[in-house]
Amino acid sequence: MPEVRIVEVGLRDGLQNESAILPTEVKRKIAEGLIAAGVRDIEATSFVHPRWIPQLADAEELAGSLPRAEGVRYRALVPNRKGLERALDTPIDEYAVFLSASETHNRKNINKSIDETFPVLEEVVQLARERGKRVRGYVSTVFGCPYEGEVSVAQVAKVCDRLFEMGVYEVSLGDTIGVAHPRQVKEVLQDLLRLFPADRLAGHFHDTRGTALVNAYVALEMGITTLDSSFGGLGGCPYAPGASGNVATEDLVYMLEGMGVSTGIDLEALCRVSASVQERIGRRLPSKVLQSTLASRPRKRGEKE
Repeated sequence: MPEVRIVEVGLRDGLQNESAILPTEVKRKIAEGLIAAGVRDIEATSFVHPRWIPQLADAEELAGSLPRAEGVRYRALVPNRKGLERALDTPIDEYAVFLSASETHNRKNINKSIDETFPVLEEVVQLARERGKRVRGYVSTVFGCPYEGEVSVAQVAKVCDRLFEMGVYEVSLGDTIGVAHPRQVKEVLQDLLRLFPADRLAGHFHDTRGTALVNAYVALEMGITTLDSSFGGLGGCPYAPGASGNVATEDLVYMLEGMGVSTGIDLEALCRVSASVQERIGRRLPSKVLQSTLASRPRKRGEKE
């Protein structure tokens, strides 16, 4: 099987859903630990207005302090031209734009219809590319919407097509509320892969119903070799009631490496990063591999379970 590229989204997609706001220095140390563990593709922050996501209000400060290492790329989410102008003043390597495949979720998330969102994102992509920056696209609610239910593959394809026309290099297909099951993932990807090459699509699975890992496996079997994940299984969606975290990077790495699929990530080192975050935010993280690792580790005197 081919090597899988893991896109670590915990610093952005994970932390934005936590009530605790971590200091910039702590986030920098998390990035340092991720790099030491072999993570090379890191989504670090978002340039959404701080009023909407106060957990990421330090975007400029963090972007300027992130540790640099050969082969490591940092990405930030940018919602519009104002966000892009903030991002361009930082050393972030590339950007990401986002919208939903379902109208209602898009309005809840962005306060615009899908058709109203396209020109906003087109401006961002065009200006970013003029500055030599690559842009990734995210499409939410690909496998189901919390407000509308089923989303047609034709609608997903329409949104993906517009993003590619704008000039994004890759589209990440999001199971935002974690409703997808393996057969659905296979059927949706079969249709989309007739229109778009596999190396320009990525999988972004949430584990709300415990199916994220198997859905990632199906995506891999279908030829998708880029998968998003979050250390410890952090994440969710503020505008998708009941949505839980992303597939845990530890769980994904364990499965892939066990199958003989290279990820380039040191699982033990990654668990140390997530364990430190768990201690910092004061709650048990969802990653099963992390919890298994912690349970088998010799406990220090006075250390809580």
